[in-house]
Amino acid sequence: MPEIVKFVNNGAASITPAIMEKVLRQLPQWKLEFTQIQAPLFPHLVDQLEFLANAVEDAAEGVYKELPYSTIAQSVFALIYAHKKLGIIPDSILNLGYADDSSVVRAVLIQNEKAFAIYAGVQDVDWQKITSQP
Repeated sequence: MPEIVKFVNNGAASITPAIMEKVLRQLPQWKLEFTQIQAPLFPHLVDQLEFLANAVEDAAEGVYKELPYSTIAQSVFALIYAHKKLGIIPDSILNLGYADDSSVVRAVLIQNEKAFAIYAGVQDVDWQKITSQP
């Protein structure tokens, strides 16, 4: 996991306000796209992606101002990564295609667990349903 954490942190460091703005415009479409993910080995992935997308939207729109910028940047990076069909493991590879997406998302959730647990509580989201497990 340390390599994935380093990968996420390096990727998040490249997230600029312009990139975040572009992602925000595309998030409604991406959220629909994420609901179509069929990854039985990673049953929490769709809920986790929706959670990250909602957190980014709420932070950007000023609905929730308590998430650190680093948390938002990591979340944006994870959303961009999940949106791409080619990653470390291409999504088209049966059973394993979403392993890298899940690892990236979990690294973001684990690193920011305290902040996200508070956000989930404020938004009346069941944090246990989101879980940082695969």
